[in-house]
Amino acid sequence: MAFHGWKWLLLLGRQNSLAKVWRSRRGGPSLCWKRCCHWSAGKSLDPEVRAFLEENTEVTNSGHLTPEIRLRLLSPRCRFWREKPDLWPYGDPFWAIYWPGGQALSRYILDNPRVVKGRSVLDLGSGCGATAIAAVMSGASQVLANDIDPIAGMAMILNCQLNHLNPFPIIIKNIINSEAGNWDLIVLGDMFYDEQLADGLHHWLQKCIRIHQTEVLIGDPGRHQFLSHSIRSQLHKVIEYSLPEYTRQENNGLTSSIVWSYQPSNSLDKS
Repeated sequence: MAFHGWKWLLLLGRQNSLAKVWRSRRGGPSLCWKRCCHWSAGKSLDPEVRAFLEENTEVTNSGHLTPEIRLRLLSPRCRFWREKPDLWPYGDPFWAIYWPGGQALSRYILDNPRVVKGRSVLDLGSGCGATAIAAVMSGASQVLANDIDPIAGMAMILNCQLNHLNPFPIIIKNIINSEAGNWDLIVLGDMFYDEQLADGLHHWLQKCIRIHQTEVLIGDPGRHQFLSHSIRSQLHKVIEYSLPEYTRQENNGLTSSIVWSYQPSNSLDKS
């Protein structure tokens, strides 16, 4: 099975297993910038893992909304585009795809640096780290990237280096349902692909907004699971981007991606 076929398993089927992982890895106590970060600027990468990632991904900045950002991604020129997915030695590489919701968020931040300038930013479900990188490039005072996959954390460090940035702190755990962190801004893209996970996100984001007046931006190309969720009624459309042809082909013909501002009403459950 070519990786392109495997990529569709990630998009259509294996996200269910990833959602189960997000749901099962409960968040812990209050977050701290330094104490809880598994990866940081001073942390060295496992040489074997680093060599594997460098050998089996392609450095690219084309075919996406943010040519300013170079990323290591899986592409048709990579071995695992053709190899059987079972030969990939780590967890499913969701991080190796630049999903359209993340592209829209990153483009918006690069075009509107005032959104993050001088502010603390949490990139939830960061994947390849592109949105966190865009926040650093645009002047955020603090950036924390979060993902549940340790290989994603390693890939983010490599992507920071590609863009001549000191790696930002990265936390590898599920922080949904943890104590609400005091962030100025939370950004998340392409995470509303499972109803139970979406419900958990909805409740946790409400808490962050209610307790800390956190601003929340969500990137999504309009997948059914997102548009049909109750959160949709509390979103304000910020901007819509037409996707490049390569990204359209990668995402079953999706033509655009949208940045949404999450603005729950005061009448929502405050438990």
